[in-house]
Amino acid sequence: MSLSEAVTPGADLWRHGWYAPAQPLASPNFGPRPVGAQVDLVVVHSISLPPGVYGGPEVLALFSNQLDWDAHPYFETIRGLQVSAHFFIRRDGQLLQCVSCNDRAWHAGPSAYRGRVNCNDDSIGVELEGLEGGTFEAVQYRVLGALIAAIGTRYPIAHVAGHEHIAPGRKTDPGPGFDWNHLRDLVGLPADALPRQ
Repeated sequence: MSLSEAVTPGADLWRHGWYAPAQPLASPNFGPRPVGAQVDLVVVHSISLPPGVYGGPEVLALFSNQLDWDAHPYFETIRGLQVSAHFFIRRDGQLLQCVSCNDRAWHAGPSAYRGRVNCNDDSIGVELEGLEGGTFEAVQYRVLGALIAAIGTRYPIAHVAGHEHIAPGRKTDPGPGFDWNHLRDLVGLPADALPRQ
């Protein structure tokens, strides 16, 4: 089954790159995609702020440039960072969208994959609330699987990879606790759509 066949929407789920089932919380950290960019990659990340702390407002505050840098000692190590992702999936499965998929979110940094550099240009970034190397909740996999399938109905997605795969040696998320085989089974992804394990 192709990604575009994995979901049959009963109504138009997309409007200007915004996914209707997601709660919108717009980030200012985005820009235009290069002319002719083919959005064919989904990048899976993990994030928690402070590391290992879940459920708070800090991740979304970071994405909206409103994080109180003095609220925790860890925040000093990321002071001034301006980043975003298209989507954020909390531990309880809540799905939020911070950047239109038609735009370039700032999630990948220096990166390369499938023979191309600058993965921000032609990818969609999904942050899972979690710790690098830790495990993720069953509901997060279900929401991620449905999201990837829905993205595949709108964009020519051919690859799904982790931040660790597009920036090896620099990033390690989502890490060994992420079950790529489970994601493959949920979405019906072909083996060559995923990174080699």
